[in-house]
Amino acid sequence: MPVSDTTRVLLIEDDASMAAVYRSYLTGLPYHVQHESNGRDAMSAIDNHVFDGVLLDLTLPDMNGLEILKHIKEQELPIEVIVTTGDCSMNTAIEAMRLGAKDYLVKPFSKDRLLTTLNNTFENQKLKRIVETYQEEINRRNFCGFIGSSLPMQRVYQIIDSAASSRATIFITGESGTGKEVCAEAIHQRSDRNAAPFIALNCGAIPKDLIESEIFGHVKGAFTGALSDRDGAAKAATKGTLFLDEICEMELSLQSKLLRFLQTGTLQKVGSDKVEKVDVRILCASNKDPLAEVEAGNFREDLYYRLHVLPIHIPPLRERDNDILEIANSFLSQYAKEENKDFQRFDPATESILASYEWPGNVRQLQNVIRNIVVLHNGENVTPDMLPPPLNNTLSSRLAPQTEASPQPLVTEFTPPQSLADKPNDFDYQRGSAQNSLSSLIRPIADIEKEAIEAAIDLCDGNIPMAAHYLQISAATIYRKRNSWKDN
Repeated sequence: MPVSDTTRVLLIEDDASMAAVYRSYLTGLPYHVQHESNGRDAMSAIDNHVFDGVLLDLTLPDMNGLEILKHIKEQELPIEVIVTTGDCSMNTAIEAMRLGAKDYLVKPFSKDRLLTTLNNTFENQKLKRIVETYQEEINRRNFCGFIGSSLPMQRVYQIIDSAASSRATIFITGESGTGKEVCAEAIHQRSDRNAAPFIALNCGAIPKDLIESEIFGHVKGAFTGALSDRDGAAKAATKGTLFLDEICEMELSLQSKLLRFLQTGTLQKVGSDKVEKVDVRILCASNKDPLAEVEAGNFREDLYYRLHVLPIHIPPLRERDNDILEIANSFLSQYAKEENKDFQRFDPATESILASYEWPGNVRQLQNVIRNIVVLHNGENVTPDMLPPPLNNTLSSRLAPQTEASPQPLVTEFTPPQSLADKPNDFDYQRGSAQNSLSSLIRPIADIEKEAIEAAIDLCDGNIPMAAHYLQISAATIYRKRNSWKDN
């Protein structure tokens, strides 16, 4: 039996004796069967309960079973329908299949016929759902605030999905502007805490003498300016998520208090002796390497291991293949609408510049560039002259003629060997000097491909996405091939 767990089946049959027979066929098997004897009750059951499949008699006392099929199709319900009827006309079968029925059983049918049909139907349903889930994972371009379908981001999405339901602490790393807070919000949105607050605190943007109060709160009179009791971010995020951004900027003295808070789930407001219990999930992030900060003495080792349970690294924009243009087009559409401009697309030259630029400021920099273009210009196409510095001279500087040295040809010029008629009688064409000559003139495709890729990378000053653009392959292909070369 390929069906796993309990499969919920609605049996719609007006003949009580036949319904009893069908139910007996499924007794002791992993099926939960609910029986309805008329169309009205069957429709109510479908609208108010969840079923994996329906055994549908087309001849019902109050309606034609095809009406139920139409209802399931119109509502786009994920239910597999198997039609059962004594009318074996081809027109009826065709109409039922057109409306979404998966199979057709002509009464009377045996137990084996019924079980085979059910097993095949639900096995196909399971495989279909697996394929749909896989395709969704591979092809999704928008994910909880993220834009991009590149392989590095698909891995990030998968980790977020897996980690969201856990209570474990997550440490997010990545360069400035890559979307670490977007990642934290995505984890919160996909967790069972999404109905409670998400509180974000940037530890690097708050004065050092106020950061403890911002996290844990204070009581009246705790320090100059504390005119009343105040809850901190940890209390405000009760039942929800507290996101501590740039946590490596936190003072060592406060790190010990944060560690105690994480270990005990309790806090003390500044100036108070009262210990309060708080239910909050901690997410943290840094644009620095936290382990390097530990080695440099700037971050507590015990706090690092307490926080670094589930690490997520957000890749920089330059490593995200074609995501640059996907994100740029999304921002262009958004800002053109907001500013009431006519922009529709980027022209090819502009796309080339955007794809080849390094983007040291990552998504945040790309966002600012697109907004700059939309605010200061108008038109249907974004042209290179609309780009702000330093992008407006990127392409010309990178593709300037190579004056110092020209790249060597990838294939040596071939001179045919001497004809057989002119060779000495003792010349062995297959094993002699001609063979040695050909081996030096004809080179393996793998060697030529490697030289072409390395030459393109050199011409693009080491910019792999740009080299991939002009070679008309993906950057991921280049990274994969370079790793294979290292292994060899």
